[in-house]
Amino acid sequence: MTDWDERYRSGAGADDEPHPLVMEFASNLVPGRAFDVACGAGRHAIWLAERGWRVTAVDSSRVAIEILRRRANEKGLAIDSRIADLERHEFIIEPEAYDLIVNCRYLQRDLFPAIRASVRVGGVVIAVIAMMDDNPEVKPMNPAFLLNPGELRAEFEGWELLRDFEGKPAGEESRRATAELVARRLS
Repeated sequence: MTDWDERYRSGAGADDEPHPLVMEFASNLVPGRAFDVACGAGRHAIWLAERGWRVTAVDSSRVAIEILRRRANEKGLAIDSRIADLERHEFIIEPEAYDLIVNCRYLQRDLFPAIRASVRVGGVVIAVIAMMDDNPEVKPMNPAFLLNPGELRAEFEGWELLRDFEGKPAGEESRRATAELVARRLS
């Protein structure tokens, strides 16, 4: 059992609401195929499926995927949920297969080329990823899992940026800085 399995078994993330950025932007898109990267217990996958998206959700935690499957079944939702370690490339992201990709709180730099290639022309990527933060009140994290300023934006150079924010929302100065990006593939 992994640390993530233990974390989900203890109830972490099971009742999380979708990220507001996902709700704001995905609500304005015509439902199609969506991919939820490192989906955890499925907060985004379920929300999207409830709105007519055909969702593929992948996570390495067996416990998280079991929670997602149970919740989807209770709601009568069909979600293609897979247990796969993205770091070991156990799931192949198909080229030009998705209209929407959601990547919240997961950084794996070598996935960016596959993510970009898997979005259909006109499709959208919504990403919310933690950044380096020198605030002493913020819990230390492995820098390998934190973005540098401008790094996420650079991954989507040439795309239409519908949202591009780095920092902390007003009133949340004690939280870790994040990069929030919504990008549409133009060609």
